[in-house]
Amino acid sequence: MITRENIGELAQFESPEGCALSFYFQPQPSQNKSHREEAILVKDLVRDALRDAKACARADLERIESIAEHLHGNGRRAKAVFTCTTQGFWREYDIPARLDATKLVVNRRFHLRPLTALADVLPRTCIGVVGRTTARVFDLWMDEIKEREKFVSELPRRGRSDGFIGYDAGHAERHVDQHAIKHYKKFADRLAKKQEKEGFDRLVIGCRDDNWPELEPHLHPYSRQRLIGRFQFDPATGSVEQVRREAERLLKEFRGKRYHDLFQKVLDEAHANSLGALGIKRVLRSLETGEVQTLLLGQKFNAPGSECRNCGHIEALKMTPTCPVCGGQTREMEDVSDILLIKALRNGIEIIHVPPDPEFEKIGNVAALLRFRADQNTNAALQQAG
Repeated sequence: MITRENIGELAQFESPEGCALSFYFQPQPSQNKSHREEAILVKDLVRDALRDAKACARADLERIESIAEHLHGNGRRAKAVFTCTTQGFWREYDIPARLDATKLVVNRRFHLRPLTALADVLPRTCIGVVGRTTARVFDLWMDEIKEREKFVSELPRRGRSDGFIGYDAGHAERHVDQHAIKHYKKFADRLAKKQEKEGFDRLVIGCRDDNWPELEPHLHPYSRQRLIGRFQFDPATGSVEQVRREAERLLKEFRGKRYHDLFQKVLDEAHANSLGALGIKRVLRSLETGEVQTLLLGQKFNAPGSECRNCGHIEALKMTPTCPVCGGQTREMEDVSDILLIKALRNGIEIIHVPPDPEFEKIGNVAALLRFRADQNTNAALQQAG
């Protein structure tokens, strides 16, 4: 399974000759047991790519064609391959079968849009389920769930008698409650340490409703920041599939609400001439000046442009033979979305893939929430200096 570190490595790669090949395989319901239609589709893609491919990409294209014969549905998993023979680079990953289609792209950089979309929909999530004596911790990344830890805290046994008019019964019950609180504290500490050592993007908690008031006060502030929701669950009897199903439901709900909240915030900030950038030209400028905190990219976004061979400046929506910044020669780009995503990945910028939305389409299917405004900071500095 691919990791965020793997995606970061792919974002750093560049082929000056334009021979970075990206292959995505999406398994389809087979019309026959031989899965021949999948191999035929890949061969057709390779044949089309070979017509325009440079010599340095031909060996990789032929290798992709050869592995198509052995995919056979790939165990219902999608596959992503990134290769460049001239630099001795080959990476192959099984990923969730949630791609739009099987595709093959040859360019200067790897085509990472399908991967960043998956990472947005299925972020690295920690799921903690807990009762008064039992706790379990799961990792959910892409669509793979793994149980990482389970521990049981034994409650003290009750004595034979409740004592004089039940006094010992109340004392014993308080003693049991104290042990449960220690158990919740231990669970909360494990979550905090997991975040500190491994990191996760989202946190989901499963417990009984009557246990939540006892657990919630002990969660670390960092855990609270990543907590997106809670579901009713008994860790002693619930199944792993139930954990996955509930976590994915909460992730979907959170993602939908967060997109709408972020989009509205960006609109408000842009209209106030503050920390919002709308449209490809404004977003590109903000990316180049390091202003962007969160990039919002629509599923329907597509824009041609040109890239300076010398300084790397990007011009969108028009092809300019020379760079307006340094005067260097430029190269044409059919779609600048990959360079947007690669710049975001290289700079640790959060990426939100926006589902089809008429309001988002009106502003060009791309926007950004900014950390600061370089032009306003410069103006403020000049005013102070004056």
